Amino acid sequence: MSFEQALGALEEIVQQLESGSVPLDQSIALYEKGEALRKHCQGRLDSAQQRIEKIVQDPTGAVTATRPLDADG
Repeated sequence: MSFEQALGALEEIVQQLESGSVPLDQSIALYEKGEALRKHCQGRLDSAQQRIEKIVQDPTGAVTATRPLDADG
């Protein structure tokens, strides 16, 4: 499941839960599914952040550390 698909499904679940028209047992099941989708989305975001890290090099070109691409400096 792509990030966008998971996020869309999560948004639908939130709308259903916020409507207040879902029975309790179904609300619990939706909440559990929503939590799984949230974890999936967070994992995809974490993975993407790691992939876009910028490699920091010293003057000789040796890799010294990494930092997020959007970090100052």
